[in-house]
Amino acid sequence: MLYRKFGNTGINISALGFGAMRLPKTTAGGNEVFDHEEGARIIRRAVELGVNYVDTAPYYCDKESEVIVGKALKGIRDKVYLSTKNPIEDANGDSMRRNLEGSLKRLDVDHIDFYHMWGLGTERFETKVNVPGGHLEALRRAMDEGLVKHASFSFHDVAESLIKIVDAGVFETVLCQYNLLDRSNEAAMQYAFDKGLGVVVMGPLGGGRLGGPSEAIRALLPGKVSSSPEIALRFVLSHPGVACALSGMGSIEMVEENARIASDASELTGTEKQRITEAVEENKRLAQLYCTGCDYCMPCPQNINIPGIFDMMNYNRVYGQKAYAKQQYASIGKTPWNQGQKDASACVECAACEGKCPQHIKIIEQLKDVARELG
Repeated sequence: MLYRKFGNTGINISALGFGAMRLPKTTAGGNEVFDHEEGARIIRRAVELGVNYVDTAPYYCDKESEVIVGKALKGIRDKVYLSTKNPIEDANGDSMRRNLEGSLKRLDVDHIDFYHMWGLGTERFETKVNVPGGHLEALRRAMDEGLVKHASFSFHDVAESLIKIVDAGVFETVLCQYNLLDRSNEAAMQYAFDKGLGVVVMGPLGGGRLGGPSEAIRALLPGKVSSSPEIALRFVLSHPGVACALSGMGSIEMVEENARIASDASELTGTEKQRITEAVEENKRLAQLYCTGCDYCMPCPQNINIPGIFDMMNYNRVYGQKAYAKQQYASIGKTPWNQGQKDASACVECAACEGKCPQHIKIIEQLKDVARELG
């Protein structure tokens, strides 16, 4: 396993981190439930192979992830840097303390190494975290008591917000998305690294989009990589500011494959990275012939996120990632990020969107296509 300097924390972190958000399930009493024993076995195997960073959160795996991680770390807690997250539901630091104590109890540990303000953006940071009596004050008290070792944040906002939060000078590490298909945080990650923050990347396989078989992706480096996950992970780890790529692994086989990749000291050459970049940009160009994501069609009277749904269709149509596209489509209206939204079948053909589309896309017909293919 390769290890890298983790910002200014004084820690060397494994290039591969274990993201405990896709742990395996089993059947019990006719119901699908999370398999605690197998989940713990997978995590322990990762640690055996040199992974020393394990990330979880209170809501992962139907709120069971922290419990499973806690079981996995029994007897090996000193070999792992443990990360979990604080859901920011209000501006009251007391709720952060309750969240922290809940995580400590579920994990059955006496401290968290990296405690993340979860899903932080500029607005949330300024109105709920960095305010008198807010989460940041509670975090500092917890650090003074030794319950938290390092202040961290995870990020799902626009790149400019990441830079603003870094410049506040209160965090030591950041967890953000970066992969072959989404490089929007690339420059901001480098900025964070240059400012001394440790950078961990989530979604190196694009949330599973790059995890399946894809001849198009493997063909980018013929003969050099054996799988789509390999090229995806190697691309992420080739960024000089990335300390660790966090992968959600639900099997021993996935752990062993990813650990092998993260133990390969050879880097992609500049030519290879350029080749990958050009191919990905061409795919984006093809996707934009379908929908540019300009949002001129919005808002939809039926609360259909038209550009978002077309983006899902692009993963199916352009990247050949149909399983991922169907999974994302099925989640519409069911997550904190898209509550209240409706899928393509809710279209009533009012045509308000088509009159505003600069691409003159036949949106109504395209929505019908999406409903047929992904519904």
